[in-house]
Amino acid sequence: MERHTRQRQAVVDALARSGQALSPQDLLEQAKAAVPRLNLSTVYRQIKGLQDAGQIVRVELPGQPPRFEIAANEKALAATVHEHGAHKTSHHARAPHADAAPQHHHHFHCTACDRVFPIHACPGPMNNLAPPGFEVQHHDLTLRGRCANCVAGEPA
Repeated sequence: MERHTRQRQAVVDALARSGQALSPQDLLEQAKAAVPRLNLSTVYRQIKGLQDAGQIVRVELPGQPPRFEIAANEKALAATVHEHGAHKTSHHARAPHADAAPQHHHHFHCTACDRVFPIHACPGPMNNLAPPGFEVQHHDLTLRGRCANCVAGEPA
């Protein structure tokens, strides 16, 4: 089990507060508010540990560097952390339940500010879109456009 550190908590808190998928550089910038001496190599180490523990997942978009978000089965834990503050949380990384499957969801990529937001809905099976005789085993859907802040002309 990975040791729970201030650095790890700062990364988890940054993801929980953001509500979106973040790049390692974005994570560094946001987590530095809690741990000013945090560096990018430490963020990458924390990302790996959190992925291994099932607490965060990698978000891949074609032509984009990977981003990371809180795993669907960890969102309730992240909400508790956000509501009660990091100082009241457990000092051990929580492994996901063996029967907790990741919740399938899609993403919205803002072409103006480059942020990526989760969409917790799915149009359903895509088998009817595949060529005859093909079997769809998984699908990813990314909507692209401008987020509400960019449409309103507000800064990201």
